[in-house]
Amino acid sequence: MNLTLLPLLQQLLLVLAAIVLFLSFVLLAQVRLISAIHAFAWQGALVAAVTAVVAATGQVHHLYFSAALTLALKALLIPWMLHRLIRQLELERHTESLQSPALVTMGAVALVIFSYWLVLPMIHAEMTFTRNIIAISLSVVLIGLLMMVFRTQAVAQVLGFMSMENGLFLAAVSATDGMPLVVELGVAFDVLVAMVLFGVFFLQLRDSIDSLDVDRLNRLRETGGDSQ
Repeated sequence: MNLTLLPLLQQLLLVLAAIVLFLSFVLLAQVRLISAIHAFAWQGALVAAVTAVVAATGQVHHLYFSAALTLALKALLIPWMLHRLIRQLELERHTESLQSPALVTMGAVALVIFSYWLVLPMIHAEMTFTRNIIAISLSVVLIGLLMMVFRTQAVAQVLGFMSMENGLFLAAVSATDGMPLVVELGVAFDVLVAMVLFGVFFLQLRDSIDSLDVDRLNRLRETGGDSQ
């Protein structure tokens, strides 16, 4: 089925979802933490826009509330909390380059190809829109996981985790016309609590080892094991 034959709002959803995927690549490649937080905020705003378009497409009115909640939480509140945390930790100028960035980027592209291959059976059921949305959402989740694996800075790893949650939310809203409102409220509350806990963990970690480099924790553990 040709994508141009899809209804206009579904085409808009696919364009917004594709930009969300592009921002996952931006997050993965960012050197400065501040820039990565800005990319995450834009990704959250686009997920909110997708939710609003789904609400308009299917006349699912509670999704308008979900869109507003997503915008407030993922595009405004959490980025603001991360900015404040970065200032407290004095990491405004912190930079972290990926080791072998070309290989990591190629790995991310391979994950996108794998995601599309995984949902290929949906073609036969003429589910072109759902297939593309699920493939894009799965790609966002896998790239967020890749970011958690290859980033050594704890704040960057949390951004990868939050990006994974964006991918899951994108799939749940777009492919199923939205979750029940009580489930969405529960997810939003869990994400907010997780962000608060991460902030406390970062402050404790900085006070303990004067760094947020996860590799340094591994080296300390290995040193402690050798000394025993």
